[in-house]
Amino acid sequence: MLQSLKQWFGAKSPPALTSMLPTDAETNPLMLQFFTWEALHPELSWWGHFDEEIPRLAELGITHVWLPPPNKAAATDGRGYDAYDLWDLGEFEQKGSIVTRWGTRDEFLSACKKAKQHGIAILIDAVLNHKLGADRAETFQAVRVNEKNRLETKDKPREIEGWTAFDFPGRGDKYSSFKWNQNHFNGLDWDQRTETKGVFRITGGSHKGWSKNVDKELGNYDYLLGLDINYSDPAVQEETKRWAQWILETTGAAGFRLDAIKHIDRQFLISWLRHARKTSPMGNGLFAVAEYWSGDVRLVLPYVKAFKGKAAFFDVPLHMNLHHASTHYSRYDLRGLMHKSLVEARPKDAVTFVDNHEVEGQSLESWVGSHFKTQAYAIILLRPEGYPCVFYGDLYPGTECSHEATQVNLTKLIRARKLYAYGPTTHYPLDKNCVGFVRMGDPKHDGCAVILSNKEDRDDAFIHTIRMNVGRKYAGVIFHSLLTEGGEVEIDADGWGSFTCFPNAAQVWVKEV
Repeated sequence: MLQSLKQWFGAKSPPALTSMLPTDAETNPLMLQFFTWEALHPELSWWGHFDEEIPRLAELGITHVWLPPPNKAAATDGRGYDAYDLWDLGEFEQKGSIVTRWGTRDEFLSACKKAKQHGIAILIDAVLNHKLGADRAETFQAVRVNEKNRLETKDKPREIEGWTAFDFPGRGDKYSSFKWNQNHFNGLDWDQRTETKGVFRITGGSHKGWSKNVDKELGNYDYLLGLDINYSDPAVQEETKRWAQWILETTGAAGFRLDAIKHIDRQFLISWLRHARKTSPMGNGLFAVAEYWSGDVRLVLPYVKAFKGKAAFFDVPLHMNLHHASTHYSRYDLRGLMHKSLVEARPKDAVTFVDNHEVEGQSLESWVGSHFKTQAYAIILLRPEGYPCVFYGDLYPGTECSHEATQVNLTKLIRARKLYAYGPTTHYPLDKNCVGFVRMGDPKHDGCAVILSNKEDRDDAFIHTIRMNVGRKYAGVIFHSLLTEGGEVEIDADGWGSFTCFPNAAQVWVKEV
């Protein structure tokens, strides 16, 4: 399979992470998504909270932080995915507030500067598919389409009223004088004249229909929500490229998280990324990770190929494997956990994750159960393939999705990634409910031995044991358990040790604790 993939991708599709991650770093890089869907701090603004946490995150070994969309939202408490004005970072009185949900522009830029001083790269969540919260309605021709097949019309084109005009009265022409109108959108979901909800494709004038360079789900998945941006319009293309250059220069950010790319013209996105790299001092090192939400790696891979190394992709297929493992308990065969994942097929194009805001009670819900979170994080943090992203809700207490044992164990696993997860990997698949692997270490770092279990067993005396080799250099050395206290394993003269793990748990064994 891997050989056929190499031939299919060809030499013109270099792995994205090869150019976007430093090759001379002394410790493993690690990304953190620093927000949840309901994220708010009881005392500080969110940007103030992030600013306060930066020294700790740097000490943990976090190298990239994916922050929530910093732009002004259509709703006063909107997360930014209901994008109103990308140029307003919490500076102008618009949509009922100067601040965004996350804080003010000054707080945001101050935190970005501090992060950079601590060696943490900021990723801007770029919401480029749609806009919401228009300032005025306009009259134009549109046709209602079948919501289950957007290529099929339900009636003849007719005149409707749609909220499509954006004047930005609070910001005026500062930063950009561009004003949006119906010519700049492909579709919408509301006809004000008849007060009808549906999916309407705007017709007439210069409109060319849905983009053909989008996902084929629902016939054509150009339209997602709100006002769908028309990237066949040259003025829209230039405006969005200007914003990319401006936001990078303004914040000092190191790159982007690209939201909902299956709905955006991919040829435009590729040219947009090319422009961002051309105008950024980071050049090809500018980081980009795309969200294409599908658990089927066969659907993800064509997008990876199309982007030709210009963006990494979140490994949604692996996330779905982790979700299924947590819901099937001991019925799930851990030996197949990585099968049909992006990290298996294209490890240097994959950003791995356990959970994020998309699955946190949202329409795409596929939460990984707390009983399997430690095992899941051990997989993405301690194996060499892919680039892992940790979720704020799993690391911090007091969130709506927090779990104390996960927070404690995740902090230890992050430390293990920083100190021990290096060198070649040897796998020890004991059986369907227990697997192990060893990282052999490198000249600067000791390695580690890892065991994962999903066995449901009520016998308190039962324990998994896997005999694994950590190398003759550790002959006579005592390895200690990292996730529990008191465990010890002595390594024999040939480098072998009998490592243990409780059922439905994970264990990491290291030379020192």
